[in-house]
Amino acid sequence: MLIKNIRHLGLVVTDMEKALKFYHELLGLKIQGETEEEGLFIDTLLKQKNSKLKTIKLSSEDNATRLELISYENKLPSYNKKQLDQSGLTHISLTVHNLDETYSILKERGIEFNCPPTLSVNQNLKVTFCRDFEGNFLELTEEIS
Repeated sequence: MLIKNIRHLGLVVTDMEKALKFYHELLGLKIQGETEEEGLFIDTLLKQKNSKLKTIKLSSEDNATRLELISYENKLPSYNKKQLDQSGLTHISLTVHNLDETYSILKERGIEFNCPPTLSVNQNLKVTFCRDFEGNFLELTEEIS
């Protein structure tokens, strides 16, 4: 096998402050580091000119899940509201300790959901979908033991 693991997910955001409030303060992902990049290396990788970006690395409590929030200082935001049935990457799935509690907290903060927490057919999971502040889908899952 060529792949060792999935290293991280990169999520481009238009407002880093709002992104941190949502993913760090509200959902509780831990900040692991921050970098600012510009110059030939990043321009070559991105096949762009004069790129300037900021990345904040977040992780779950067990460090198994890593999410990079990326904001481009010199790019105009382009927002395209993704749907779950479109081709390409559609959502980020996060495992939570208590989905009912998580749902209530997020709902109180104005986060919209597709449905309340719903038990899977095999009764092993409780699942729901919501969107973050930029319209990206999150699947929130609780593993039922």
